Amino acid sequence: ICDPLHYIARMSRKHCAGLITAAFTVGFVDPVGHFFLISKLSYCASRLIKHFFCDVTPLLKLSCSSTFSVELLNYIEGTLLTLNAFLLTLASYIFIISAILKIQSSEGRQKAFSTCASHLACVITLYGAIFCLYIKPTSSYSLKRDKYFSLLYIALGPKLDD
Repeated sequence: ICDPLHYIARMSRKHCAGLITAAFTVGFVDPVGHFFLISKLSYCASRLIKHFFCDVTPLLKLSCSSTFSVELLNYIEGTLLTLNAFLLTLASYIFIISAILKIQSSEGRQKAFSTCASHLACVITLYGAIFCLYIKPTSSYSLKRDKYFSLLYIALGPKLDD
């Protein structure tokens, strides 16, 4: 907000490479536990997943064996990864809003807030859908309701960011 497009001057190559490495590492390591635990489940119901994509919760509903370990992993990873990402995003928005409030002209503040509005709506939609979809017990799963949350997650978010 204060110095747009000066990221290269503000962030070293080493710091940037570390952030990229961390993001890719978490992105590749995170699903390994799910893959291992889900592959151990037995499926006796229909193998047709009535969903937009092969998501964890609809897959667990098809299993006739205990899904406790996968659900526990969902809660642990959901709490650690999603909550930390949400708090980091929230902290960055606090800094952005405080920088915007320091702008002297009301026209400048209005322009800055309107620039951030679509991104903020996208972030709220994304985290709201993630919390509603993944951080809850499978027993409270509703195929119809979760399809709507998934639709918010995969379709509305990218349209808001346009």
